[in-house]
Amino acid sequence: MASGDHLRYVALGDSMTEGVGDGDDTAGLRGWADRLAEHLAAANPGVRYANLAVRGRLAGQVRAEQLAPALALRPDLVTVVAGLNDLLRPRFDPVEVAGHLEAMFASLTGAGAHVVTLTFPDVGRIAPLARPLAPRVADLNARVRAAAARHGVTVADTGGQAVSTDPRLWAADRLHAGPLGHERIAAAVARAIRLPGSDDAWTHPLPPQDPPPAWRAAAAELRWAAAFLGPWIGRRIRGRSSGDGRRAKRPELLAVTPGSPR
Repeated sequence: MASGDHLRYVALGDSMTEGVGDGDDTAGLRGWADRLAEHLAAANPGVRYANLAVRGRLAGQVRAEQLAPALALRPDLVTVVAGLNDLLRPRFDPVEVAGHLEAMFASLTGAGAHVVTLTFPDVGRIAPLARPLAPRVADLNARVRAAAARHGVTVADTGGQAVSTDPRLWAADRLHAGPLGHERIAAAVARAIRLPGSDDAWTHPLPPQDPPPAWRAAAAELRWAAAFLGPWIGRRIRGRSSGDGRRAKRPELLAVTPGSPR
């Protein structure tokens, strides 16, 4: 399918696709999927876009809650990004997570959609306390690539680029991309589906930056742990999720209005 034929775009996923880190819940979230929809609309103003993603969702929940509504919208382009929340859980099962992703790939491609997914960056290079998770990230990425190959799914290899772990692409919580990170992800997907005007500029490194003194870096780690890691662990202990009570921000296919959060 040519990029100009993408007229019905549906995004499935968790907080990353919902747009957390790019805007806020008061003014609205933008995020890479919104930004990609704007790229699509620039190529073809007839594009309509729905975003079914909800923060905190595990891969199995994305499959259970979002796949059927996505199929009902009869999309010709779908992005499926899930698994990072699973990866952060103590009982992470890469076979189970990859199975949910592959089931979504099979259903959506079987319905005639062009499906796109992403790879994940090494979270340990973004948050040093997460370094033990590096083997999990590599394993999940390998499984995503293999499942994608079996179903003709396009992979935007965002996790395979060194720039993906530059702190300047990430929000203060280090769990979500910031505006520049969301911009780069959207550009990566646009390039992967060969949208007119797309290129590999998203892979280019940012200008060099002197590292902070060791004492300042250590202080930043303590502040991050207190402000973000502690509350995250607290939610896990209580069995709570950041997505409790939330619904998809854009459940219907709507015309795209460039430049503003949704």
